[in-house]
Amino acid sequence: MADPRLELVGPAALDAAGKAAPPRRNGELVFAAPWESRLFGLTLALCEAKAFEWEEFRLLLIEEIGASEAAARAPADWSYYACWQAAFERLLAAKGLCAPPELAARVRTLSTRPPGHDHRHG
Repeated sequence: MADPRLELVGPAALDAAGKAAPPRRNGELVFAAPWESRLFGLTLALCEAKAFEWEEFRLLLIEEIGASEAAARAPADWSYYACWQAAFERLLAAKGLCAPPELAARVRTLSTRPPGHDHRHG
């Protein structure tokens, strides 16, 4: 019998409740910005490609959430997907998939692109 606290999404068993559970509205995953959904998809794709085990990521996510909650002065100072990103970056470095200097260089390159650069409308 499946655990009702988990939801299978691709190779991952997302927590439906608790610290690691993604934000939801009416049962659907909620992303406040496009980068959040892209990061979510990239994480699942790398897990599906067997770059890492979901549980490895999940444990890092729980650690990041705990540290972020402890450091936040107000609820507005806390972001679930910022924690997801930090956990993902730690896992990429630990697995040798993307070292912190390489990641920083990629972030600088992408952050200089103008808004809407990937959405051409004619």
